[in-house]
Amino acid sequence: MNQTLPAHDCLDCAADIAIRVGSSVDIDTIEDIDLDASTLFEHAGLQLDPSNTREVAQAERTRWLKCLVARTVLIAADHSGKDVGFAAVGVRDREPYLDQLSVRVRSMRQRIGTRLLYEAIRIAAAEGGAALWLTTYNHLSWNRPYYERHGFVLVSPDQCGEELRKELSFERRFLPRPEERVVMRKDLMV
Repeated sequence: MNQTLPAHDCLDCAADIAIRVGSSVDIDTIEDIDLDASTLFEHAGLQLDPSNTREVAQAERTRWLKCLVARTVLIAADHSGKDVGFAAVGVRDREPYLDQLSVRVRSMRQRIGTRLLYEAIRIAAAEGGAALWLTTYNHLSWNRPYYERHGFVLVSPDQCGEELRKELSFERRFLPRPEERVVMRKDLMV
C-alpha cells in the first residue's frame, strides 16, 4: 500500500510534487535517483575511487532497504508521475538520521529537496526524536550551507554517539575528500 502524504505547510517547498511512502519494491528506483544525483558530485571533482564503489553501494543499499522496510523513505513524483527524488530516514544512536536526500539532476532547483527535507523532519519529530542528524560535505554550497539555511548546525564528532561516529568513519574511509565530511543536527524539540 502506498500512502500519499499531504503537502507540508513549508512556504519554501514545491507544492505540485506528490510525496509517497516507499516500500521495498522501490529499492531500484531510489538507487537510480541517487546515481543520477551523484553526477553533481562528479562534476565537482568528487569521483568515488573505483575500488570503493562496491562497498559504498552495498552499504547504501543495506541502509536504504532498512528504511524502506521501516516505511521511512519518502519518494517525490513530479506532475507527470515520474519519481524524481527521495529522502530516507534511518536511525543512529536511537535518534533519527537522514540517510539520504537525493533529487534527479533535471529536477533540482525546484524545491523538491526542500519539500523532502521538511517531510523527513516531520517524520523524525513524529517518531519522538530530539534531533534529526546527518552527515554531509562541508565545502559544497549545496550541502552544509543548504542544511544550515534549514536550521541544522555543525556538531563535533566527539559530541556524537558511537553509531554516528562509525558512520562518519566509514564515510571518511571510502568517500572522496574525507576531511570535508561533517556531522550536522537539527533540534526538533523546543
